[in-house]
Amino acid sequence: MAFALPPLPFEKSALEPFLSAETFDYHHGKHHKAYVDKTNGWEAEKGLGGKTLVEVIQQAKDQGDKGLFNNSAQIWNHSFFWQCLAPAGSTKPSEKLAGLIADFGGEEALLTKLKEEAVGHFASGWAWLVLDNGALKITSLHDADTPVVYEGMKPLLTLDVWEHAYYIDYRNARPDFADKVLKNVINWDFVSQNLDGAGVSRADQEQA
Repeated sequence: MAFALPPLPFEKSALEPFLSAETFDYHHGKHHKAYVDKTNGWEAEKGLGGKTLVEVIQQAKDQGDKGLFNNSAQIWNHSFFWQCLAPAGSTKPSEKLAGLIADFGGEEALLTKLKEEAVGHFASGWAWLVLDNGALKITSLHDADTPVVYEGMKPLLTLDVWEHAYYIDYRNARPDFADKVLKNVINWDFVSQNLDGAGVSRADQEQA
């Protein structure tokens, strides 16, 4: 029994020029894969057999097992992140999501605030758009921390701000990375779908 590295939901070159195939070779093929391999290596030692990924993350959190938490949570975070991306111009917000964005101040205001959160987040982590009591909210979490373990934090969209997410294409220019990705390759169909509150389940997986 083991967790799998989920395939990308698009061709590696599909998001160019905003994110290159080379970035996905490393970010997905090496970094994400390493989290999967490390978690699977603990299956017998930590009694993970038969548990879903979300159950493993919660177990690690409850037991204060930082190694298991960091690696299993990063499987989930990355699996969710890939689904947040789509080729430029291929999706748009649903009518319901568009209404919530309008209440927030409009798409430009939303993306500006999310970019500010991503750029202003110190060191490694993730910027998040979540649903909080029926309204859109922007926040960020450090390192491998994840909405999976926070009751009431319903994830809609995330941006990875670990340096390995952007260094190949943008070097150390996190602001340029955040600006280009958020304005061009967000999968609004996926974000809209997550308004049902089931976003956590969309990056969960059972062991094969």
